[in-house]
Amino acid sequence: MIPGGCMSLSTEQNPQVLPALTPDLVVVGRPGGVWQVEQLSATLAGYLALPDAVADGRNLQPIAKKMIPDLIALADEVARQQEVLSGIRFRSATDAGRRTIAGEIHPYGLSEDFSGQRVAFFFREIPREITEPILHQYGLVGASPALREVLRKIERYGPTDAAVVVTGETGTGKELVAAALHAASRRNGKPFVALNCSAISEELLESELFGHEKGAFTGAVRTHKGRFERADGGTLFLDEIGDMPLQTQTRLLRVLETGTIERVGSEQEQQVDVRIVAATHVPLEQAVGADRFRADLYHRLSVLRIHLPPLRERLEDIPPLVEHFLERFNRQYGKQISRLTSDAMELLEAYLWPGNVRELRNVLERVYVETESEVIGSRAFAEWVRERQDFAPGDWGEKSSQRTIAPPFPLSTDRKLLTTGSPDLIEAELVSSRGFRSRNTRPADLDEKQIRKAYQATSGNLAAAARLLGVHRATLYRYLEKLGLTRQDLEP
Repeated sequence: MIPGGCMSLSTEQNPQVLPALTPDLVVVGRPGGVWQVEQLSATLAGYLALPDAVADGRNLQPIAKKMIPDLIALADEVARQQEVLSGIRFRSATDAGRRTIAGEIHPYGLSEDFSGQRVAFFFREIPREITEPILHQYGLVGASPALREVLRKIERYGPTDAAVVVTGETGTGKELVAAALHAASRRNGKPFVALNCSAISEELLESELFGHEKGAFTGAVRTHKGRFERADGGTLFLDEIGDMPLQTQTRLLRVLETGTIERVGSEQEQQVDVRIVAATHVPLEQAVGADRFRADLYHRLSVLRIHLPPLRERLEDIPPLVEHFLERFNRQYGKQISRLTSDAMELLEAYLWPGNVRELRNVLERVYVETESEVIGSRAFAEWVRERQDFAPGDWGEKSSQRTIAPPFPLSTDRKLLTTGSPDLIEAELVSSRGFRSRNTRPADLDEKQIRKAYQATSGNLAAAARLLGVHRATLYRYLEKLGLTRQDLEP
């Protein structure tokens, strides 16, 4: 249970033996279908700031959106495998304190009418004083429950030969996950070959994939081995597969079904043994519905899926990523910059990161090159702040944002991409030249209406609500205590 922390989570537990505790959450449904909440504890309801403690018959999806990682995907996995999942780390997507809870998920028998399966979730809170270990695996760095879930799936899916689709926004590290799946597989001694399907013209894409014979077309002055041949025995990573032309999709499907390829201009088939890992920022389900992607190819590829959450949903990964990139830049440039100040780190955590980890790396490299001291302060980001302050989420590229995989982007908010509510040095420097709102040095005077409006505008994120109100998070907590307000009181 969440409050007591008395349950021992063991990876060796017999799947048929349930803990002698009442589950915090019981759901019923079928893998790949709709899961309904059969039982919900008051403790978990309070942790997730749900309006009531009893949710019998409620669709799990609204509750699942409040937890990271996805409860529905985990329920599907447990129901399919009929095995216990232990040691899963969760956090509330709306919890400003970023509390972490550990979960154990069990098969829980059939529903009363025998039409569905039950799955039980047991949770316990991890004490704040316990520091989450930083993970450095396969080039992926962080400590968030979302990243732990990605790494867990890599370890589970890697040894198989099943096709995997990796989804996520631009810059989240989809190719790193593909390479990690290859490294965790029995094919790790064979080639890992990557191809970006959107970077090559439709005319040349088939030649790049399957190869061509000399004289097959104008300019084919020699025989060319395609990516399938080069990846034989290993893994082929097809990036942005949602942009692949329909004609090429047809040939790809045949290769996946027969295990043979035919070079352009050749009449001979060749046997190949290749595992496919595909990545997309395009929702393939929507592409299938719009007849831009073959349904049979979609089902052939989507055997396993890994979703990389955007950086704005795993802010606890920013400090370890910053440390990782600083170490890399120190080796690259021969300098010794050890850290960012707390104001500078808070500034980075206030940004929505539409470019995700790639954008974070580029921003850090920019200020690293310009910094001469051993510590990077918030002033080093002044020019970057001036550039970003004028962008709203919807201004960051209309075409690409409409095609981004879930969650939807632009974000459903009118917040700026960058909200600098706390770094006084930055705001004092910028207010005169750009007219930005500086932080008010007078005592805050907040009422319930203002707090409620900010809370709802930030989807229940108290830290973001404090930034929106222009006060420190601790100040907002004092006002909540002074006014006798709880999270439940602030809900719509």
